[in-house]
Amino acid sequence: MYNEFFSEDKQRFDIMRLHIQNGVKICDPYSTIIDAEVKIGKGTVIYPSCVIQGNTVIGENCVIGLNTRLADMEIADNVSIESSVCVESRIGENTHVGPFAYIRPHCDIADNVKIGDFVEIKNSTIKSGSKASHLTYIGDSDVGERVNFGCGTITVNYDGAKKYRSTIEDDVFIGCNTNIVSPVKVGKGAYIAAGSTITDDVPEKSLAIARARQVVKEGWKKPEKEKKQAENTRQE
Repeated sequence: MYNEFFSEDKQRFDIMRLHIQNGVKICDPYSTIIDAEVKIGKGTVIYPSCVIQGNTVIGENCVIGLNTRLADMEIADNVSIESSVCVESRIGENTHVGPFAYIRPHCDIADNVKIGDFVEIKNSTIKSGSKASHLTYIGDSDVGERVNFGCGTITVNYDGAKKYRSTIEDDVFIGCNTNIVSPVKVGKGAYIAAGSTITDDVPEKSLAIARARQVVKEGWKKPEKEKKQAENTRQE
């Protein structure tokens, strides 16, 4: 048993030694796991506690940050991934992912894209220059260039029985806390007001507002508890 353990450990360090000889910087080999099939380009830095699996290919001058897991990924040059999980997808050049992002299978993320903290992407294409900076779910969607996703945007792709796709074309601006209920198409250059729930197509260069009007009740007071109930609460 011990011989098998040390044999596997030696194989793991032999793999990392080859990468280091090829110009890869592995900050902490003791906490890093890299499968034999993995290819890593020169100048890439692998920070501690990373797991890189399967047929993953990482380009040159990338930064793979602390506690990142990559499985069967294709990653171009100059990509930065911070504390994230990325599986069976492609990431283009100069793209930043994380921290705490989740790239699920069948995603094609182009060059110069930002996928920020607590963003999840699933079965979607995202073209160059687009940004989802935080707290966003993009599922079953085709996203154009230079699209901006506001915080809390969700593509609502599942009705309980079937999955549906949405198309978001170039230069669309999506305000915070927007729900895009698939299947819809948002045309080029359109704006969506914050807090909207979009259920119909949005034409090019238009503003879509889909939210209830604000109602203010002045002089409103919080309901008071009955005395008996309040006393029982204090006794408990």
